[in-house]
Amino acid sequence: MPTPPPPDPTVLHPMPGQPRVVSLKPLVTSPLIEVGEFSYYDDPDDPTAFQTRNVLYHYGPERLVIGRFCAIGEGVRFVMNGANHRMDGPSTFPFPIMGGSWAEHLDLITGLPGRGDTIVGNDVWLGYGSLIMPGVRIGHGAIVASGSVVVNDVPDYGVVGGNPATLIRRRYGDTDVDRLLALAWWDWPIPHITAHLRTIMSGGVDDLEAAAPTRPAR
Repeated sequence: MPTPPPPDPTVLHPMPGQPRVVSLKPLVTSPLIEVGEFSYYDDPDDPTAFQTRNVLYHYGPERLVIGRFCAIGEGVRFVMNGANHRMDGPSTFPFPIMGGSWAEHLDLITGLPGRGDTIVGNDVWLGYGSLIMPGVRIGHGAIVASGSVVVNDVPDYGVVGGNPATLIRRRYGDTDVDRLLALAWWDWPIPHITAHLRTIMSGGVDDLEAAAPTRPAR
């Protein structure tokens, strides 16, 4: 019996019979959003509305970059820099957006300082209802607990939770994190990933290193 092929990253609904799950790469059309292959979003409501319901105040030019093999839980929101308000005067209210004669003062709300691009690494798990604030970097292999509000960068293979999210623990020690980043299994050819799924999901760092297409220097 022939071996079935690996999953197709261009298929919008990768799980048969589960319309609540969408692959984001074939869904996203905004030039300001970049998503790697096999990253998915899960939502029983309307997962195909991810760009408008889950990426908020995205007026540019800052980008949202999400790596490969990321799992994004229901209700995760990315707040972009367009949500920023002036805070250097008595009022934070954005009067010019109301139009009329107030629109003559549009310069008061344009060019507000932003925090830059929002970056989510590869193999990141964003838990149910987490909120990612503008300009943060979430490292490779990180986990964000459900309901967290991420206001600062998350280290590679860090586990964070809370409001504001704080580091709970590291999944691996510094030496092993360096080894994992050097291995970067998410960049392996898909046939090689397919052949070593069990090692990627349940093996140790030594096992993963032994399975790499080209073993890194130690």
